[in-house]
Amino acid sequence: MKQLRIPSFLHDVFGEKQSLGSILTILLFGVLLTSTLYLVFPELTDNLPVWRSALALLLIFDIFSGCIANFSDSTSNFYAARKTNRIVFIAIHFHIVLVAFLLNTDIGYSIGIWAYTILGAFIVNALIGRHSQLFVAGFLLSIGLGCIPMLPDMKPYMLITCLLFMLKVLFSFSVDHYGKTMSNIGDEP
Repeated sequence: MKQLRIPSFLHDVFGEKQSLGSILTILLFGVLLTSTLYLVFPELTDNLPVWRSALALLLIFDIFSGCIANFSDSTSNFYAARKTNRIVFIAIHFHIVLVAFLLNTDIGYSIGIWAYTILGAFIVNALIGRHSQLFVAGFLLSIGLGCIPMLPDMKPYMLITCLLFMLKVLFSFSVDHYGKTMSNIGDEP
């Protein structure tokens, strides 16, 4: 499929070139899952001002869309070539805590999940170019996916958002899916 040149202000989201199909898939996934979450759990915005509800849903959309965008070769390779950008991107991902504050729910859980995710992302990022990166990322993600659903009384919409936040930052983003890591598999003992 033909690659579209992405405007520079969107490079952090889509990389430098992306197919129209990938862009539509990323955006459609974000819109559909965010809309479905809201339709299935309308109570997530009960008694909240419109601005808080809208901002929370926008951040949730960003989390969901980012899960898919970060798996694209264009976005993965963009960050593989820009190590500082990757570190900054990891460091600024405070979305899940903001969502919890905006929705006024599961704030303590969100802070814990955020801390685990960011720490794990920095560990995985430090392993770029090493054979073990994918294994460590999968291991840390599996711990989170196995433990988070056991947290008592977590709202289902926050559970879904937290799990996809972890997938986005810890695995989808922090792993160099198409660059140096993949080309070096088998080079390291």
